[in-house]
Amino acid sequence: MSELQKRDPNMYDLIQKEKKRQISSLELIASENFTSKSVMECLGSVLTNKYSEGLPNARYYGGNEIIDQIENLCISRALKTYRLSDEEWGVNVQPYSGSVANMATYLGVLSPHDRIMGLDLPSGGHLTHGYYTSKKKISATSVVFESFGYRVNSDGYIDYEELESIAERFKPKMIICGASAYPREIDYKRFREIADKCGSLLLCDMAHISGLVATQEADNPFQYCDLVTTTTHKTLRGPRAGMIFFKKHFQQQINFSVFPGVQGGPHENQIAGVATQLLEAQTPEFKKYIIQVKKNAKAMAEQFIKLGYQLSTNGTDNHLILLILRNKNLTGSKVEKICEAVNISLNKNAVPGDKSALQPGGIRLGTPALTTRGFTESEFIIVANMVDEAVKLAIKIQNKVGKKLKDFCDEIEKDIDVKNLKEKVAFFAQEFPFESL
Repeated sequence: MSELQKRDPNMYDLIQKEKKRQISSLELIASENFTSKSVMECLGSVLTNKYSEGLPNARYYGGNEIIDQIENLCISRALKTYRLSDEEWGVNVQPYSGSVANMATYLGVLSPHDRIMGLDLPSGGHLTHGYYTSKKKISATSVVFESFGYRVNSDGYIDYEELESIAERFKPKMIICGASAYPREIDYKRFREIADKCGSLLLCDMAHISGLVATQEADNPFQYCDLVTTTTHKTLRGPRAGMIFFKKHFQQQINFSVFPGVQGGPHENQIAGVATQLLEAQTPEFKKYIIQVKKNAKAMAEQFIKLGYQLSTNGTDNHLILLILRNKNLTGSKVEKICEAVNISLNKNAVPGDKSALQPGGIRLGTPALTTRGFTESEFIIVANMVDEAVKLAIKIQNKVGKKLKDFCDEIEKDIDVKNLKEKVAFFAQEFPFESL
């Protein structure tokens, strides 16, 4: 019996239930992955006990001589993983998350009410890139700064001509490239040209594709950007944390903005986990993994097209795809709900042409997590077929109960076909065990 089971059986039981859910589910959320036992050992280590405000060799507390070595190791591995010279680039590995990394970066190099431009949320951007609506400023980024979103065109690609035209008039202090739901390569060279033309800083948020960039399986933002932020738990497959890379002349501003600017003592257990995963990201095995992630995404995209689905940009260059559901007369919300009921995890998502991210016309699917479990192209074709079965059930139930989401969800609980598909998915998923569980 574990210590947790003895001391807090209720929490132990909940964790075991979540473990069972992960084992018996098909995880298709593009921003999720399964980290290794090595990383989890770091997260559950004695490092969580130590306060270490400040930077290596400049702490506000004593007893950090080992902690300094751990954080410096993470820093050196981060630079090596992305092939960066420590004379030109620096990195702060303390951010608690990607959102904190973004805000710390903005506050480090901008002043309140400076203008910024990021990809609009309904076009695949992230909340922290400055999202707002006509009625309300949604993200803290849009509250602190004056933001304006650029968009994708009707085919789902970033409209660089519109971006350049808006930027010339808006004159942003910073342009943000990178996305939360964009299945194609980003033209960093074009972004750099637009930024230079407008006198703007250029920041890339590579959170989703950081593992691809690390293995040179995606275009390199460092060649053109002044600053690069990332999470560490998506395609990089590490713990939940963030990093900020910066040209060396921004070092003082960024470090001060992280601490004491937006956060206190860093989570050194997370930093150790990031360092451990960065070491793995330098291996040939991780390169093979990322190549398979891309192959799987392409195979799944091609299968959905064969099944009659519309895809944003009609395919993918990376780890994710966007399914457009308008020709199915369904919302992303309903498909997410029915997939959840049958042990398939994915998320509703805005797609080109949507008026609002709150009532999206599509779903986002990603391949990193199941690729970690050993899925290859043939398995992802089966997964696409299972999602298709769920969509057909959603259409059947909607035709029976009407458009209201509550009625739809109530009927899911009763439908025998939903229960049959749930058992089928769970049986298939459990055929692929994985290390960390």
